[in-house]
Amino acid sequence: MEPPAIELRGISKAFGPVQANKDIDLAVAKGTIHGIVGENGAGKSTLMSVLYGFYQADRGDILIDGKQVKIPDSQAAIDRGIGMVHQHFMLVENFTVLENVILGAEDGSILNRALAKARSELERLEREYALEVNPDAVIADLPVGLQQRVEILKALYRGADILILDEPTGVLTPAEADHLFRILVQLKEQGKTIILITHKLREIMAITDTVSVMRRGEMVATRKTADTSVEELAELMVGRRVLLRVKKGMAKLGKVKLSVTGLTVTDGRGITRVEDVGFDVHAGEIVGIAGVAGNGQSELLQAIAGIRKAKSGTVILDGSPVDISGDAGAATLRNRGLAHVPEDRHRMGLVLPFEENENSILGYQDRETYLKGPLLDIDAIRDDARKKIEQYDIRPPDCRLKTANFSGGNQQKIVLAREMERDPAVLLVGQPTRGVDVGAIEFIHKRIIEMRDQGKAILLVSVELDEIRSLADRILVMFAGRIVGERTPEASEGELGLLMAGIQDGGEKAA
Repeated sequence: MEPPAIELRGISKAFGPVQANKDIDLAVAKGTIHGIVGENGAGKSTLMSVLYGFYQADRGDILIDGKQVKIPDSQAAIDRGIGMVHQHFMLVENFTVLENVILGAEDGSILNRALAKARSELERLEREYALEVNPDAVIADLPVGLQQRVEILKALYRGADILILDEPTGVLTPAEADHLFRILVQLKEQGKTIILITHKLREIMAITDTVSVMRRGEMVATRKTADTSVEELAELMVGRRVLLRVKKGMAKLGKVKLSVTGLTVTDGRGITRVEDVGFDVHAGEIVGIAGVAGNGQSELLQAIAGIRKAKSGTVILDGSPVDISGDAGAATLRNRGLAHVPEDRHRMGLVLPFEENENSILGYQDRETYLKGPLLDIDAIRDDARKKIEQYDIRPPDCRLKTANFSGGNQQKIVLAREMERDPAVLLVGQPTRGVDVGAIEFIHKRIIEMRDQGKAILLVSVELDEIRSLADRILVMFAGRIVGERTPEASEGELGLLMAGIQDGGEKAA
């Protein structure tokens, strides 16, 4: 009988008092797609980081093709045919695709010769695995879907037979995710072994052969995907039954709390990102904005939140105009009752080297609650952080831990707790459940609905159509910086998808 491509035996890893992995056994068959699911903080990424050599296990064995190996660092993992595509890409943004692919694997001291050889190999890999991307494009100019292809090409260029993908669709649109899955199936058919770490259970059901479930650092089950269900996996992950569909009553609309008229936003190069956009959001209402990433949603939220200058238009917050020049700043708007959960938690929502309690007050540190005279009241800040940790089930429950050491989903909950607990009149939410597990998604969705029912006006941006249709009372669709349609949540995914592609009623392409 052929040995597994990978076998882990009794792997344990602790960080101080936190037991991230405990006596984990895992076998991954060759030429299969093996899913690993679990809540944020369940230990999935830690386990794969042990396999990839980022961490050393406290105890346990790693076997590749039936032979016990030591993996002291990531180079040793690469030498043994293991490649990893991280949740947050490891690319140099001002380098080209080709330069990123060969970085660290230049194969000789003469760079031009190495680049020519790499270009030829890259073209072969692109043809063989349908991973087309311009080798001379600068990474910063590429959408995230193409950046992810570059990460996969990097691994294949280094000879990976085993490919680990950590939350690969967390930053992808539905169309980009579908294309990624076609690539993974093709890789499997070529004999590659793929480990897929994800919290999206429908993706697990769609693409994997086998799925293993982790909970609180332990491996609790392994199933053939064909023999399980979304409901069973959700229950195994969380340890209880999970509502996979949010329940909500009819919206009870109040006064208009946010009014946007003729808003136009350009970027640093003068390119129009938002063009003549207008809408109202009432108290007690969730307005969802659907669209493929990169169609102006990010710039729209940033302009309303006061962190990006608008070229023209008006924004009225709770009856009073907002200075769209960007001079007033986000702090002024926060004081007027606007809270903002940014789409990119790393760049705009958190300072990763700060402790959790410091991030939990970021932007609100001048409130009386957190002051003792002219100085910060550290005890009050930490007590407040502990309450949020308990309420939002942030793991590990340590307010002194550096924010960089939390999983992506728990980092998201830190941002959500900070903004949602301010009792805002208007809440802007960008990608509220990006990188968040099924149990936390249930909690976040319930909290958003509770805020709506308390009379808050909520503007929600998400690339997850299911999320938009589940939460929103009205859906606006953006394409190329414009609002191209308004629909009710009852609109079909196909109808919304056509609008997202710029196809208007009657089959005409939007201008």
